[in-house]
Amino acid sequence: MISLNQISVFFGSFVLFKDISFLINQQDKIGLVGKNGAGKSTLLKLIIGEQTADNGKINFPNELKFGYLPQQMVIKDQRNVYDEIMSAFDEIIFIEKKIKTLNHDISSRTDYETEEYLDLIDSLSVANERFQILGGNSIQSKIEQTLLGLGFETSDFQRPTNEFSGGWRMRIELAKILISKPDSILLDEPTNHLDIESIQWLENFLIEYTGAVVLISHDRAFLDNVTKRTIEISLGKIYDYKVPYSKYLYLRDERQQQQIAAYRNQQKIIEDTEAFIKRFRYKASKAVQVQSRVKHLEKLDRIEIDEQDLSKIHFKFPPAPHSGNIIVETKGLSKNYGNLSVLKDIDFFIEKGEKIAFVGRNGEGKTTLSRIIMGELDHSGMCKIGHKVKIGYFAQNQDELLDEAKTVFETLDEIATGDIRTKTRNILGSFLFSGEDIEKKVKVLSGGERSRLALAKLLLEPVNLLVLDEPTNHLDLRSKDVLKKALQQFDGTIIIVSHDRDFLDGLVSKVYEFKNKKVKENIGGIYEFLQRKRIASLVELERKKAIKTKNIEQSISENKKSYKEKKELEKIIRKISNKISKSEAKISELESEIKEMDILLSDSEKISDNSLFSTYEEKKKELEIELGNWELYCQEQEEWENKR
Repeated sequence: MISLNQISVFFGSFVLFKDISFLINQQDKIGLVGKNGAGKSTLLKLIIGEQTADNGKINFPNELKFGYLPQQMVIKDQRNVYDEIMSAFDEIIFIEKKIKTLNHDISSRTDYETEEYLDLIDSLSVANERFQILGGNSIQSKIEQTLLGLGFETSDFQRPTNEFSGGWRMRIELAKILISKPDSILLDEPTNHLDIESIQWLENFLIEYTGAVVLISHDRAFLDNVTKRTIEISLGKIYDYKVPYSKYLYLRDERQQQQIAAYRNQQKIIEDTEAFIKRFRYKASKAVQVQSRVKHLEKLDRIEIDEQDLSKIHFKFPPAPHSGNIIVETKGLSKNYGNLSVLKDIDFFIEKGEKIAFVGRNGEGKTTLSRIIMGELDHSGMCKIGHKVKIGYFAQNQDELLDEAKTVFETLDEIATGDIRTKTRNILGSFLFSGEDIEKKVKVLSGGERSRLALAKLLLEPVNLLVLDEPTNHLDLRSKDVLKKALQQFDGTIIIVSHDRDFLDGLVSKVYEFKNKKVKENIGGIYEFLQRKRIASLVELERKKAIKTKNIEQSISENKKSYKEKKELEKIIRKISNKISKSEAKISELESEIKEMDILLSDSEKISDNSLFSTYEEKKKELEIELGNWELYCQEQEEWENKR
């Protein structure tokens, strides 16, 4: 258990925290939320002792073991990947060496009855027991499973860590934390450097993890899937909710509305009471009542409305200029970095108005193709940009590309032309840069502020194609929601490289998956793509099982083998047929429920029922996913039928 009691932190006259207190219990899964600069990262540093509070105490057992992953860290590159992970297990390595030494000493002795020999046997027994408790025998398999889950290949295990990018080295540090199984895991933006598959693997790990987890993330889906408690930091205070993020949003709004209503009711009572006192203060016949009400006002526990942090970015993209119908077209496009092939024979085209996502594991070529489209990289094959296409580009390292010597205002003013120069201050204001903020040097800005400034640059010239490479990495949840809404309203074409499922949901209608140097088109949203991918994995698993069965049967006589293969084939077809039947029943049920809700929602009194409308939208989404499942099952059945 970790206890924070009356913690206060000040930066000069600025109050970051004021008398905050809460407990972290043994199996808590907590999401820390709040806008950038609210103090989330500082709070984690206070817990692990990297920073000290001005007032208050943090208490926890001395033997408590922390695993902490900061947003930015200095990584030493002195080992290969596997040895770097093993460095997190100093005690296991020490005991393993001790066991080898003891075994060698024991094998070389023949004085079996002496006290020294018996002491050696006892020491070996204790060392072996401790080795078992620490999981020494399974550590190699745990390392391999964790590294593979985080996206590494087996061939990467012996590569020096200095060959990897900063994002991959951050994964190595994350792997060291996860495998060492600390009592409490503190993670500051762990998904920033992970692809969707790795995020889902990390989700499953943290869900099954038995210790406490405190995480900061701007990935709403990740927070909802992992956490069961949300602590909001706002204007120096904390608000503790025993629910995941999405439910917290609802309860927060509900609490604020109830607080406002209670405040208004109390103010009405106070006004009426004060009016009574003023009216009858000097009437002897009312003296008792007046004094009673005066005392009542003095004892009244006055309701205060929590101050709300309502600052958020607010903008929309300029209307897209006219362009041709084909925005981008490639034929036989390939890209190599020396002997390393990243993309090979890519053929696709993007039409006007499409909003698409590039997804796939890191290193599969998403950013490379984005930069080829921008004309920043040479390549073989054709990449043609359409007629009158004007591109706005947000690079993955956009914050690093800004000139740190310039001020916020100068960054925009130097590239603004024409009438837009008169609106520079308004644009900066929309991105929360106002007053003295616009005179700040870029070098003192936080990651989130730099991302907002880079986004502001996109408004300086109307474009009809936005290419955005990880635009949400440093944005807080509210800023991401605003950006998503602006992109949904944008009437041009959008290419987004992102691993944020919630951000992509409802924004893109087509997903391009990058895998094995190829690009595969998938019609539908991000969750439809992930569902189909999961089903495809299950189909592949069944196919492998069928192949395994077939290989076993090859040792049996030809006639018997033929009979068993046919039987196995019929079994698989029956299973798929059952899936289709269940899916059709579910589709029928969902269609009936939606039809009933259509009738209810046609009633003007029911339209205001938010819970009914929310359920209605969820049922429609569920129906869309199930229809996709049914289509895949039918395709699978047809494939197996052709094998008869």
